This record gives sequence, structure tokens and C-alpha cells, in this order.
Amino acid sequence: MSHSVVFLDRDSLKAKVRKLNFDSAYTEHAKTSADEVVAKLKGASVAITNKVPLREEALAQLPDLKMIAVAATGYDVVDVAACKKRGIAVANIRNYAVHTVPEHAFALILALRRNIIAYRQDVENGVWQKSDQFCFFTHDIGDLFGATLGIIGEGALGQGTAKIARGFGMKVLFADHAPPKMEGVEFTPMDQVLAESDVISLHCPLTPDTKNIIGIEQFRKMKRNALLINTARGGLVDEAALIQALEEGLIAGAGFDVLTTEPPKNGHPLLDVRRSNFILTPHVAWASDGAMQFLADQLIDNIELWVAGKPQHLVT
Repeated sequence: MSHSVVFLDRDSLKAKVRKLNFDSAYTEHAKTSADEVVAKLKGASVAITNKVPLREEALAQLPDLKMIAVAATGYDVVDVAACKKRGIAVANIRNYAVHTVPEHAFALILALRRNIIAYRQDVENGVWQKSDQFCFFTHDIGDLFGATLGIIGEGALGQGTAKIARGFGMKVLFADHAPPKMEGVEFTPMDQVLAESDVISLHCPLTPDTKNIIGIEQFRKMKRNALLINTARGGLVDEAALIQALEEGLIAGAGFDVLTTEPPKNGHPLLDVRRSNFILTPHVAWASDGAMQFLADQLIDNIELWVAGKPQHLVT
């Protein structure tokens, strides 16, 4: 049986995609808008998407579609319930960013904990040049050794972040949550994690249960010198509450690699936050060269194994 495979947003992946090992017609589109989905997937049996949404309205018009290969771990762009109803298999990527995302999280943690941005701005503004001694102390500098890292999400990325934290001599707490839970992990009540952590790092998927898991109520429970790091999904945090928390000093700072709307073509409140204790990067925590090639290889593995009747990494 021949398949028609269509990659909707090829430009979102900077890696070589190998040729499929089965009879197929393969088409790549650099990018795809929401109103182009149906036309581009007409007659396709397999769709590849990274960030192009595939919702019920579009799926209802694609009777030939049998499989969706998500070029990411998070699959919130896909209407999983609608796929299940229509018998469409959905596979995602597993364990591909186990080094790059935790490393990016710690790049943000170290920059904020040591006030690197603030000190860099001081140098640019001539403060060092005017100093009466060899250094100056305009901003607090905190060690990670002995500090507590609270992690929400104990999957491969959360575990990878915990491993780095322990290397710094940090205490690690995994926040408790409803099942399913990773076996062999010791969990701590969420309120205790919020109250005791010097840094909180988010590594959980975006679901109806985790949407706005961090809001103003949670910020008020955190230490005033705590940092919030989000390299997972923008919708995990109430962004208006984050701005309020930064302005009121409810937390010491935040490092984000994600927004609720990406890309923020029509502006976004967090783009206007000009503070040395807030760092925003453009959803690149996952994007080391090695991680992207691993992703591209597993993406094709997922499709080939599904065609062979030995599917892996299915979410439906």
C-alpha cells in the first residue's frame, strides 16, 4: 500500500529528514497556516506537524488521514479526542531533549541567580569604570549549592534537570500530582514545593489539568527570593499573574522559553517586560543540533514502525 506523507511545517526543524523506507509520496511545506491545513492534507494518509494545529473541524474534512506524527514531545496542537474518535493514530517524540532542555533551564537559572544580565547592564552603563575598587556589589548573587529546586513534571526532562541540580549540590523536590505518576519518584505536596523551593522549574505537558498551574495564588506561596523557570509550555503559567508577581516582588525573577501565543506576531505582554530579572528566549531550549537530529530520526522511525504494524510512542 502506498502512502502520502505531508510535512506541514518543515522549516520548524533544522535537521536532515531521511527518506522513508516504504512506498510513499512525500511532500514538504515550509510552513502552513490554519486555513491551509485541509488543502495541503487532502488525500494524505500521514501528516507531520510540529506546531500546526490539527483540530476537529479540519480532521472532519480529511477522511484519508490515518496517522499524525508530531515532531515534538508536546502534542497539544492535535485534537487527540477527535483523532481517537476517527481512528487516527497520533505519535509523539520521546526522550529527545533530555540534555538540551535541562541545560537551557540551568542557563536561565544561573543567569538569574547570579544576576548576570543586571551586572552586564551595569558594565555597559559604565558603573565598573567609575568604581573606586576592583569590583562592585549592585546586585545580589546567590549560590545554587544548598538551594532547593522544585520540579513540576518528573518525566525525562524533569529527571534530567534534577540530575544537573544534584551536581550543583541542590536539594530536589518533585511536586505531587494526580496519576499517572512516574514510578520510583518521591513526591512532595505541591504547596510544600512552592513554599520551600528557591527555584521552580516546569517540565510537565500542557493539559486541561495543568493549564495555569502557576497563578497568583501560587506566586503568593513562593519565597520572595525564588525563581520560576518555564521551558515547557506557555499555558502552564498565568502570564498576567507572572507580570504582577514580578512587579510586586512576589518572586525574585523568572526565565521563560515559551509563551501562550507563538510566534507573538501581534505583540504579547511579556515582550514588554524590560527587567533584568526576567529573561525570555524564543522557544529554543529544545533546539540544539544534536537534539534536532535525534528528533528527526525518531520522527521517521515513528512513521515507519506505524506503517509496519509495530507502532511506538502512540498517544491515542
